[in-house]
Amino acid sequence: MQPFQTFAGLVVPLDRPNVDTDAIIPKQYLKSIKRAGFGPNLFDDWRYLEPGEPDSDNSQRRPNPDFVLNFPRYAGATVLLGRENFGCGSSREHAVWALDDYGIRVVIAPSFADIFFNNSFKSGLLPIVMAADTVERLFKEVEATEGYSLSVDLAAQTVTTPSGQVIAFEVDAFRKHCLLNGLDDIGLTLQHADEIKAYEARRRQEAPWLFDYVSLD
Repeated sequence: MQPFQTFAGLVVPLDRPNVDTDAIIPKQYLKSIKRAGFGPNLFDDWRYLEPGEPDSDNSQRRPNPDFVLNFPRYAGATVLLGRENFGCGSSREHAVWALDDYGIRVVIAPSFADIFFNNSFKSGLLPIVMAADTVERLFKEVEATEGYSLSVDLAAQTVTTPSGQVIAFEVDAFRKHCLLNGLDDIGLTLQHADEIKAYEARRRQEAPWLFDYVSLD
């Protein structure tokens, strides 16, 4: 997992509450368990005028000109500003994978659905909870200023606006440690690789019958 320390990125405002995971990545794209390749179908039903399928050529589909991700001023955005209860609905990890594959590294909202919130940290995406009035002010600033970018310092737990205003945010200490060091669940386990190998070697001596097998070759 890519470490997250300091980051600055263009903000795209998604002014909709209760954005569910089926809107983030529709169900027909859940056949793959690879973490890559979902970005082109992020917000698929809102982003395109025609329905899509996993084998669709997205370059031949008509983009919805009224959907914010298709506005030229937000091309290349890496910070998503949302409303309350972002990521509600089913528990699909693909929703986080789609945001990450598109290039989104930070989502800021007044509240998140619990499972989406937890999945985000496991995939290196930083969900930041901010007060509703602060989020409302950010929406107004983003919409009024083309090229609006936010700087995020995870170690300091701050977000800095273009005007220099510093906004503090809370994050669990363990999750912060994992993000700063690029540690997902597998990475955390591999930190104990030597102990695991030593345990396996000891068990092989103590209970060799557990390691016996018959080759079918």
